[in-house]
Amino acid sequence: MARRRILAPILAALALAAAGCGGGGGVPDATATLELDGPPSAVDAGLYLAVQRDYDGDEGLDLQLRTPASPGDAVRRLLDGRAQLALLDIHDLARARDRGRDVVGVMALVQRPLAAVLAGPGVRRPRDLDGRRVGTSGRRVDAAILAAVVRHDGGDPRRLRRVRLRTDPATAIASGRVAAAAGRWSSDGIRLLAHRPRAHAFRADDYGAPAYPEIVLCVTRATLEDDRAVVRAAVNALRRGYEEALVDPESAVGALVDATHGLDRAATQDAFDAVSPAFLEGVTRFGELDSERLRAWARWEAQERIVRRAPDVAAAFALGF
Repeated sequence: MARRRILAPILAALALAAAGCGGGGGVPDATATLELDGPPSAVDAGLYLAVQRDYDGDEGLDLQLRTPASPGDAVRRLLDGRAQLALLDIHDLARARDRGRDVVGVMALVQRPLAAVLAGPGVRRPRDLDGRRVGTSGRRVDAAILAAVVRHDGGDPRRLRRVRLRTDPATAIASGRVAAAAGRWSSDGIRLLAHRPRAHAFRADDYGAPAYPEIVLCVTRATLEDDRAVVRAAVNALRRGYEEALVDPESAVGALVDATHGLDRAATQDAFDAVSPAFLEGVTRFGELDSERLRAWARWEAQERIVRRAPDVAAAFALGF
């Protein structure tokens, strides 16, 4: 009887604390904006499933997904505080840090490069591009990856006739304006194959690049230190969204398509099926940041002159977050 009188107020306090945590996040009534790295695509399906099923609400968080209006918006909005979290191409993270911006990666969305050199049916291998028109977006990383892939196959990147694309890579190749272009196999490559079934996607990690997480959830150092509970709540919600997406891919794609104008459900499902193995490739838990992989990437990033010096992995990523 005495023990019950002692335990009763303790158990009551624990129950009240659990009720106030909104599912374990400990961030009651918090709102955060997550800026995507581009137009929504199959790789984002887990995000949309998490929001549709209110996994963020279970963490006490109202997560707002926003699509950037132009390239570079994700970094800019993260730095000026208009977004608390952002999905960044890992190369954009490296370049931001190279410029002295204290941006930190907290979770990986994929575990291998999505970067590729895409080519029409007449190009059997990257070195066949010598002397031919090849498109890039004008971004330094596109030119670097294009050169790395061609060089690894024995070609000479200096012999490429580079042109700056005014449209997406799949359209430029399918129309015949260029023989190949730098892009992502998970989105541009899927669209190209829909128009040219015998086209090719020469993936960066098949041509010398190390395995690295192409897309990373990022925050500023200030957000990580001052609003750590918000970041933790977002990571928990998104991890749950992607874990459920792998179990129920049709629902994940449905959540994405329902929230995004113009996406074709069947094509998006095909793209998700193609990219989903990359969510867990080489790791045991979704979102894991592997220090060994990241160190190999950092060396390669500097070697290919995407950045001036190799990123400091310990500073650039919240390992084990």
